Order: sequence, then structure tokens, then C-alpha cells
Amino acid sequence: MKKIIPLLACLLIGSVYADERGDIRAQLEPTGFLYGFGLGINKEIYKGYNRRVIPLPILGYRDKELAIYGPFISYEFFQLDDIEFQVQAAPRFQGFDESDSEIFAGMQERKFSMDAGLSIKYERQDWKITLSAMFDVLNNSNGYEVSAQLSRAYKKGPVFIEPNISLSYLDDKHVNYYYGVSARETASFRPQYLTSSAVNSAIGIAVSTPLFWGGFTQLAIDYNLFDENITDSPLVEDKTNLSFRLLFSKFF
Repeated sequence: MKKIIPLLACLLIGSVYADERGDIRAQLEPTGFLYGFGLGINKEIYKGYNRRVIPLPILGYRDKELAIYGPFISYEFFQLDDIEFQVQAAPRFQGFDESDSEIFAGMQERKFSMDAGLSIKYERQDWKITLSAMFDVLNNSNGYEVSAQLSRAYKKGPVFIEPNISLSYLDDKHVNYYYGVSARETASFRPQYLTSSAVNSAIGIAVSTPLFWGGFTQLAIDYNLFDENITDSPLVEDKTNLSFRLLFSKFF
């Protein structure tokens, strides 16, 4: 992190002197109406819950200000040099019910939710920095997440490669909703557990190409490291996990 912070500062300061997101970044983010499909697979860290499979039908639109990918929406309402300010909304694919694992027997369902909030995005010379604050607008957890991501796009022939690193802060309401055990949910195999906020980290890579079926195909892999306030929960058995996303989109 000591090396990352100065890099973030240098990139932000550089926006005063240039307004170029980079040729590779521009090719990765074309505009127009699009359709397609996606599939997400997350290795869950809960005990006895093997994986979560998330189908993602895509029907959307993207231009300079507005981006819609199915349930994922962002809108740029203000720009200062190369720094963009956006409002955004996104589903939160978390939660469980009793049928997902024996460890959840007798527990109240933790529901899928929707988040909305603000983000700040900076793009220059194929680098991208995103800062966001997202809140549970369905009032399931009543929590929020603040995150930061740094990525850099590269191109090798018809293949785009974008590694990234990210940090996310989850408040105590979010952590206790998805990983806590209330007093009335305790059992001989599941003690009460309430804790405070958590900071998770992740590294990932996305590989994209326009080679298949006249569209754009992307495979993204993320390795996630969870805070001990999450991994100490009696519901949890793993400290890390892998998540995969396969996306195919095509312009009308």
C-alpha cells in the first residue's frame, strides 16, 4: 500500500495537465445499444455453501454520460478535467436462506439487495481509478460499502488485459447482517456473533477480446481476501475465495 498511495496521488495530479483516457481504454469502452449475457460464479466462504451461480442477461446502452448493463446503472452528472462524478446503482448478490446450508438452520433469511450511491472515476493513459460509496437502498442490511479500485489496461494483438487491485470498507451493519448471528439464532453448533466493520481486499484480472461471434467477450477472475471480523464468524470457513465472471455483449 505504501507504493500504491503515491501512485494514486501522481495520477490524480496529472489530470491537471492532460485529458486523455488512452487509446486502449477507449477501445474497451465503445458506445451504443448492446445486448448479451453473463454468468457469475462465486466460491462462497460460508460453511457448507459451495458456490453461488448468477445468470446475468444483458440489455443496455452506453454513451459518455450513461451506462446501463441490465441492473447495473451509472450516470455522470459532473466532470472536472478527467475526473468524473457519477450516481450509480447495482445489485448485491449476497445472502442466504436455510436451504443453502445446514449451518443456516433456524436462521432468518439474509436477502439479496440493491445498492445505490456515488462514485468518482479518473481515467488517463489507460489507467483507471474508481472511488465509490454504496448504500443498501432496500434497507435489508441498512449498511454501506466504501471501495477503491486501481486498474491498468493493456493490449496484445486482439486481446485486452486489465489487472486490478481493490479495497473495500464494509460497515458493522453490513457485516453483522450477512455474517453475524443474533441471540435468537444461536444453537449448540452456532454461537452468537456480533462484530464491527471490516476491510476486504482483492486482486483481479479481466481478459477481453472481440474475436468471437462478432461481439465482445470478457473473462474476469478475482481473488478476494476477507477481514478477520468476517472470517471469525461461526458461519464462515474460508478466509479467501475466487469469483469468475464471463460476459458476452454485442452492439445492435
